[in-house]
Formats: sequence, C-alpha cells, structure tokens
Amino acid sequence: MTAEITKRWVRLVLCGFGLAAAFSATGCQMSIGGQTLPSPYYLKDDVQYYASGTEMRLPREAAAQKAYKSELELQQATQ
Repeated sequence: MTAEITKRWVRLVLCGFGLAAAFSATGCQMSIGGQTLPSPYYLKDDVQYYASGTEMRLPREAAAQKAYKSELELQQATQ
C-alpha cells in the first residue's frame, strides 16, 4: 500500500512540475496602449515605427474636386 501511495505522490509532484513549467513558459498577454504585454519575448521584440503621413488623407480626391469646381465656374462664366 505504501508503494502505491509513493507512486501517486511521485506522479502528483511530476504533474505539478510539468504544470509549473508549462505556465512559466507561456506568457499571459494583454493589450495595453496598442502593445501586447507581457509576452515572453517583449523585451527582445523590435519596435516598429510608422512615419506620419500627410495630414489630409485623400489629396488626389481633393485635387479632383478643386479641378471640377474650377471647370464648373469656368463654364458658368462663359455662358
């Protein structure tokens, strides 16, 4: 009977170590301020930089609207 109890304790301890190793190898991840933290590699991760673009998102559309408006004004002036 003591051999069975010893085997159970050994299995329980090994399972406990296995679970502890599995939990320590994985990181719980949260998204805070656009960053996913803490992942296991967040200190070694490269920082991505996106340069800011133009203030106006659709410059070609604005230019086309301006050209269309000037054409309409020109047509109305000639009539």
